[in-house]
Amino acid sequence: MSDFNIIGTAELERRLSDGEIRNFWCVLTDEYFSDELIPGSRRVPVDQVVREARALGLDEDAEIVVYCSGPDCPQSTAAAQKLADLGFRNVHDYEIGISAWKEAGHPITPVTAGATAD
Repeated sequence: MSDFNIIGTAELERRLSDGEIRNFWCVLTDEYFSDELIPGSRRVPVDQVVREARALGLDEDAEIVVYCSGPDCPQSTAAAQKLADLGFRNVHDYEIGISAWKEAGHPITPVTAGATAD
C-alpha cells in the first residue's frame, strides 16, 4: 500500500483552476521529457525531488502533486513514494499523467528541455 494519494483529471483541473496547488511537479527525467508541461507545473526530475523539497524548505504537511507521462510510466509513483518516505503527508500522484491531460482536451505548455514553467 502506498503512502500517498492518487488524483484524477477532474480533481486536478478543478484544483488548478482554483489555484489550490502550489507544488505541482513534472518528474520526468531528461530521457523521457517531451518539452511540454501541464500549465501551472514545473519540472523537477524524479532524481531531484528530495533535494527540491528540502531546498524549498517545505514542511511535512505541504502538498506536492507529481506527474509523469502516463499510466505506463513509473516515475511519478517513484517520486511520490520518495516524498512519502521523507515524511511528507500530503503527496498526490497524477499517475495517468500528461497523456491523459491532453486526451481530455486540456492545454499544455511547450518548454525548452531543462526549463521550468510556473
